[in-house]
Amino acid sequence: MKKPRFSPLTAVMLTALSLSSCSTATTSQYEATALTTYTWRVKYINEPSPQFATFATTSLLNRNGLKPEGAVTGPDDRGLWWPALPKRPTVAEVEQRKKPQQEFSQPELLKTVEYKITYGVGSQQKTLPTNYDVYREVVKAYPSRIPLQFTLGVNDNTVEKAEQAD
Repeated sequence: MKKPRFSPLTAVMLTALSLSSCSTATTSQYEATALTTYTWRVKYINEPSPQFATFATTSLLNRNGLKPEGAVTGPDDRGLWWPALPKRPTVAEVEQRKKPQQEFSQPELLKTVEYKITYGVGSQQKTLPTNYDVYREVVKAYPSRIPLQFTLGVNDNTVEKAEQAD
């Protein structure tokens, strides 16, 4: 079996592409948010593939790790606050959405979190999706407004890393 080979030009182009597709931003103007959401979902089983139906949902916006108004539980093991549980769907509500020949699962409660960072550089302000680790770094730095350097992802569409600026 023949192994694929990369030419030196291909290696240089790939390196240049990876280096040029990410950039950094340094600022002391930032905010971390985590949208915590509970959703009741039911799986309807039929051929060729199952379908999911969403019932009640509740959400709560966490800002910089502080307890938001309306928080019912928290902070959890990740420092997040959660809203009240949405109303569980009744059997009648689940059956109402059922099509002939379909089976359905028990309602399941999903917990999801959407992390974002908003930062300002000069007169521009950007809000980008991020991950838990970046969210926590910003939360820890927020009270002191320590300047942070954000490493942005491909096409500057995400924040991949946050660390204290030198």
